[in-house]
Amino acid sequence: MQLMSEKGAAGGGLRERKKRATRAALAEAAVRLAAEHGAEKVTVEAISAAAGVSVRTFFNYFDSRDEAFVVIDADAGARMRRAVLEAPADLSPLAALREAMAAELAEAEQQHELWRLHAEVLHASPHLLARGVGAHMAAEADLADAIALRLRGDGDPGGDGPGLYPRLLAAVAGAAVRTSMDHWSAHQEEAAFLDVFHEVFTLLAAGLPAPSA
Repeated sequence: MQLMSEKGAAGGGLRERKKRATRAALAEAAVRLAAEHGAEKVTVEAISAAAGVSVRTFFNYFDSRDEAFVVIDADAGARMRRAVLEAPADLSPLAALREAMAAELAEAEQQHELWRLHAEVLHASPHLLARGVGAHMAAEADLADAIALRLRGDGDPGGDGPGLYPRLLAAVAGAAVRTSMDHWSAHQEEAAFLDVFHEVFTLLAAGLPAPSA
């Protein structure tokens, strides 16, 4: 799950905020150019020019041109991991993860068009899609590790991996976000995105009871 949150970017000092803004501008320029022209026709020079920075600056943020198409916000995973670990102790793992994700999705309605274009760019290019899937799996595994650390409460990552429950919770939460976005996209006039998101997590917390007839 690749996210971009203006709320998340608001944290940190001025220098850090400028760095996040530059990276976001480059990622958005890359996605919009790729959506318009096809990723294979977009150059680093074109992306840099569209974002108003130099090619040298581009490579301060991305190791390659393809990375700019794939990863919209590289810091989102670290922010969610930190939020899960720092959430109040009385929150359940599901609630802690819900709050961490909700903070990243605060600007979801404003970012929806960019996310849609991002998905189109990835699906139009098999090798970019493969990289995108890999990035998603890595982010999910990192969340599972954070959940496992929260459950243990001792800061010890352990030697056997995060275990079944953290892996399942991270995977289910990712599916919940995608379901929320898909449903809201088809019914935007009925509810705000975050209302749909919280309804989905309420159903998860209740154990997914079957709806009444």
